[in-house]
Amino acid sequence: MGDIIAAHDLEKRFGDLIAVDRVSFRVREGEVFGFLGPNGAGKTTTMKMIQCISPKSGGNLEVFGMDVDTHPREIKSRIGVVPQENNLDPDFTAYRNLLVYARYFGIPKSVAEERAESLLGFMHLEEKRDVLIEKLSGGMKRRLIIARALVNEPELLILDEPTIGLDPQARHLIWETLRGLRAEGNTLVLTTHYLDEAERLCDRLVIMDHGKILVEGAPADIVSEYAGNEVIEVERTEKTATLLDEFGVAYDLAGDLLQIFTDHRADDLAGELLDLCRHEAAVTVRPATLEDVFLRLTGRSLRE
Repeated sequence: MGDIIAAHDLEKRFGDLIAVDRVSFRVREGEVFGFLGPNGAGKTTTMKMIQCISPKSGGNLEVFGMDVDTHPREIKSRIGVVPQENNLDPDFTAYRNLLVYARYFGIPKSVAEERAESLLGFMHLEEKRDVLIEKLSGGMKRRLIIARALVNEPELLILDEPTIGLDPQARHLIWETLRGLRAEGNTLVLTTHYLDEAERLCDRLVIMDHGKILVEGAPADIVSEYAGNEVIEVERTEKTATLLDEFGVAYDLAGDLLQIFTDHRADDLAGELLDLCRHEAAVTVRPATLEDVFLRLTGRSLRE
């Protein structure tokens, strides 16, 4: 499979502010590719350049093999976009929102009507067909926005924080929908600051911070390379850090915890540490996550 998106030294400036700082990445056909990072990392700005609605300041960016500067109209006609904000027309019903959006792509009325009905069913919104937008829940609005993004049968679906502000049940419904689209061979690019979302949905991802790409790869591979398989957490006291230093145990500081990253024998090592600390501090073992990777690379949490 070829590349749907190819970026090389991509840059975006707003005056003296560098929002995206010479990033390079490729998105393959048929995969779910994620941009993970805190607010202000440059994720949404990158998405806007891919959508051809914000011109790049430097570097190269191709979508479907076409330059975004010279072929914006052709690119826009082949992508679907789920924005971060809910921008449905409040004066229309769910069904009418889909029909009106189809007009922007010149889709014949009969075809648009058929697709609208089909998409409402696909998103489990058929019972809300004739309901005004203000009567829909937050999760229903997000599903309707995804349906709207599929009206033109796009080859690439771009989703900016697709589940932001939703409750756990609504988030899982969105995840189920996106996994279904992936299974049908669609290419998805999403931004998120939710670790579980990135780990569950993405085939590959990049972690961004301050406009730069820190790492790229499959979620499990990134975690294994930068944080190991498991993390032993020791309660930080006056004595525990000193004891670990004396016995040559390498650790990271994380608030009121001392963290030891390991690839093997975590339970055995945790028992030894518990004895070493003379049972004066709590010792726990948990799987390593993308949060650990980000914390180790930047010294701060994804939520900060």
